[in-house]
Formats: sequence, structure tokens, C-alpha cells
Amino acid sequence: MKEFELKYGCNPNQKPAHLDLLSGGDLPFEILNGRPGYINFMDALNSWQLVKELKAATGMPCATSFKHVSPTSAAVGKVLPIELKKACFVEDVAGLDENPLACAYVRARGTDRMCSFGDWVALSDVCDELTASLIAPEVSDGVIAPGYTEKALQILKGKRKGSYNVVKIDPNYVPKEEEIKEVFGIAFHQGRNNFKIDEALLGNIVTENKELPEDAKIDLIVSLITLKYTQSNSVCFAYDGQAIGVGAGQQSRIHCTRLAGTKADTWFLRQHPKTLGLKFRADLGRANRDNVIDGYINGNEEDVCADGIWQNYFTEQPERLTEGDKKAWLASRRNVSLGSDAFFPFSDNIKRAFASGVKYIAEPGGSIRDDLVIEECNKKGMVMAFTGMRLFHH
Repeated sequence: MKEFELKYGCNPNQKPAHLDLLSGGDLPFEILNGRPGYINFMDALNSWQLVKELKAATGMPCATSFKHVSPTSAAVGKVLPIELKKACFVEDVAGLDENPLACAYVRARGTDRMCSFGDWVALSDVCDELTASLIAPEVSDGVIAPGYTEKALQILKGKRKGSYNVVKIDPNYVPKEEEIKEVFGIAFHQGRNNFKIDEALLGNIVTENKELPEDAKIDLIVSLITLKYTQSNSVCFAYDGQAIGVGAGQQSRIHCTRLAGTKADTWFLRQHPKTLGLKFRADLGRANRDNVIDGYINGNEEDVCADGIWQNYFTEQPERLTEGDKKAWLASRRNVSLGSDAFFPFSDNIKRAFASGVKYIAEPGGSIRDDLVIEECNKKGMVMAFTGMRLFHH
């Protein structure tokens, strides 16, 4: 297939719209089901690059959940602890521990369930039956992978009344070295960002504490590769082989850090015993349940514990998650890793990161205030590596 006609472009009024290869060859993917749109393909092609690169860097199967051209999370295929299984509603799934790709998907999709609503999924490996069965009940626009087993494809084709988007990508496809983008009729030419992110990038540790364990190295690699495909400015918190909070597209870096930190806190608090013990009504759908959990943790627009309201969601009135509960639980969550797509200009980012359990940091360095940022890390016993590499993505 040399060209694929899209229903419309970024918005319904942007017609006509189509995809083709600049070199004039065949497109490197097959559409096995559905009819993906312009934004779907933006998500698909960016997310595929992320999982391909993450697997190459870690050697593990991996997955990501994308929404509007930024990842909500990315993860490698590590077995989930029981609390996380419960928070992701998969504690009773047979065979999960033996399937790294399925574990990676559950981690990625379960990180920020509010933002993953209607996501695009990317898998580094051939999609199997178990992974497809885990994708099936979620609200999602589509999936891209290097292949699908027959049973997996049958399951996925049954989603969204048969319209679920399933794309098979050629894993050996390598694009041209030059990228071309057009803005207002003007073509921008640049070399592709092929900078390799791996453990060697973490060698320049600039803090007094230089102990960087292997688990933290993997988490920092997850964080940095996630940032490479996230709208800038961006900051990413990572823990136990997955991104747990992505602060994307903010003009101020401290707002990136605050946003990512709040998302990381919420991820941890989803695993609090009080949250896991919530007694939901059987007729409450997954999306509503996610909204209620977020409200329970963060005290949003509606007090879900109040009389006259809790009855809409629960079979019994829940015990409140107090500020004291939150502080005590989060205080016990340490050894979080953080990556930034550019340098931290002020030490306030370090203070906010530390409040969410961050101990390990990777950022490019190069600020005129690097000494103040390093000093703040030293005060808190943190480990920081300067990568010398900016990861802006627009």
C-alpha cells in the first residue's frame, strides 16, 4: 500500500487528508482492522518508536499508552506486586506473571487511567491472546504491534462493534535520516533524533551520592525514552520499571514537575489499603470507577464520601482518605526516579520531586544555576546524572 486516505486531518474541516511515504515506496504498516485517523496515526507511529527503542535499551518486552501524541505511561514487562494488580483490576488474571508483554501493558494502561481513556496502545512484541484479552475491556482507539496471533486478532476485531483499529508495523522499517515538517507553508528540515539512550548515558554523576543501583538505571532509561516522545516541556517520574507520572507540554518546568509529581502521588495512593478496599456498586462501569477513585484520592469536584453522594457509587460508605493517611503512605514510597527533557533552572524542581519520593535524577545539565540544583540534591542525599542531552519533542 503506497497511500492511505484518511477520513479527515487533525480536525473534521481539514480535508482532504492522506498518508504516503516521502520516498514513494510502500507504507511500512498494514491496517488489519478499522480505519485509523490522522491523530490515531500520529499516536501509533510515535508510540511504536518508543516501545521499539525501550526494548532495544532494556532487552525486555514493553508497552505504552498514548493520548494526543504524548505517552500517559510506558513500562517494561516486570511482574506486578499484588497491590498494583488490585489497583489495575487484574489480581485474578491467570497466567499474567508468566507473560512479560501482558505485564508491561497492564502497567502502562493502569498508570494514569484517567488520561488513558480512549488511548492508543503500542506493543514491542507480537500481541498474544492474553494481552489482547486485557486490551479488550478498556476504552481504546487502537493498537500497533509487529504482529498478532490468530486468537489475539480475533479478540481485537471484536472491540468497538468490529471497528477497533489494529495496525501491524514492519519492525525492520527504518525511516530516512532527514525529517521534513511543514508549518504555514514553510518546510522545516532536520536530522532525525537518533541519539541512543542507554545505561552509558548515566555515567556522569555530579552529586556527592554516586550510588545508582541497577533498578534505578532501568527506571531512568524508561523515563528518558518516554520523554523523547513526549510534548515538551516534559518531566517523567518512574518506578519499578514504569513511568508513573508524566508532566507534558507545560511552558514552565516547575509546572511539569508538579503535574508529574501529582500523577505519581495518585499512582501510589491508588495502592493505599483504603483505596483498594472501596466497595463499588456492581453496575458502575470502569470509566466511572476510575473517575470516582481519582475523586476519592484528590478531592475533586464532588465529595464521593458524602451522604447522598456515596450511594451513587458504593455499596457502603467509604472511610475517608485523610491528609494524614496520604502523607504517611507517600512518606514510605521512596527511591523514585525522575528524568527531565531539559535542565532544571531552579532548585524548586528538586524540592517538589523529593516530596514525591524521588531519589534518582537524570537531566541534561547546562543551566547557569546547576550548582544550586546540585547543592539541593546533596542536601537531600539524591543522586543526579547529567546526560548532556536535551530531549525536546514538538
